[in-house]
Amino acid sequence: MTNYSESLDSLFQALADPTRRTVIERLSLGPASVSELAEPFDMALPSFLQHLKVLEQCGLVTSQKVGRVRTYQLVPEALNLMRHWLQNQQTVWTRRLDQLDSYLLELAKQEKQNE
Repeated sequence: MTNYSESLDSLFQALADPTRRTVIERLSLGPASVSELAEPFDMALPSFLQHLKVLEQCGLVTSQKVGRVRTYQLVPEALNLMRHWLQNQQTVWTRRLDQLDSYLLELAKQEKQNE
């Protein structure tokens, strides 16, 4: 369970940053070099590389170096853990809201009978 929680935490933490989310969105279009990924951001390259490191450490991206060019690629399967957790939360909350709806309808019905 701890490994599951730690993995989930690292994914959410990685995606909590708007720069990293933008990188993920760009990589959803296909692989890109570091310079392509860094181009839209107004930050020093070492700072940008830290963002890529976070994404790689949690498994959202992989990189490959050919010569002097490092290319990053999205690992969409890494999002399955988050997708599973979110689906579970949706199921839980849908059930709870349905129970609340039933309870409120029953209260309204009883109130109407008592009039």
